[in-house]
Amino acid sequence: MFKYYNLPHAEVFIFDDFLIKQVKEGELVSYKETETFKELLDIHFKNKKVAYISNRVHSFSINPMVYKEAEKIPNLIAVAIIPGSESMRSNAEFEKQFYHKPYGIFDNLTDAIAWVKTIFDKEKVNNKKII
Repeated sequence: MFKYYNLPHAEVFIFDDFLIKQVKEGELVSYKETETFKELLDIHFKNKKVAYISNRVHSFSINPMVYKEAEKIPNLIAVAIIPGSESMRSNAEFEKQFYHKPYGIFDNLTDAIAWVKTIFDKEKVNNKKII
């Protein structure tokens, strides 16, 4: 099961361990949208780790400094980007320099979700206490 939001700037699909966001055509992702993102995380992932998948099916602009804000979210452990074109892939490569947690660029949703699962598996191993 998942929860769906049709926001003015994006569609968001909430799953157990991750969310998928599809920004709408022509939008600008800035600090305002980051605040909305944090609100959704507080509602659905409070005290729980989460990964973010950006499914870029539409053309939009992003202020890369939002990654600096996203990096401060303690339970956000990874970002996966699925660019819809080569120019979107170039943008994602540029944006990568602003985010210093796990960040991957993938050709499809299946690969992005598989990668997110490996990040969660690594988190579980790293969080086990040695007795």
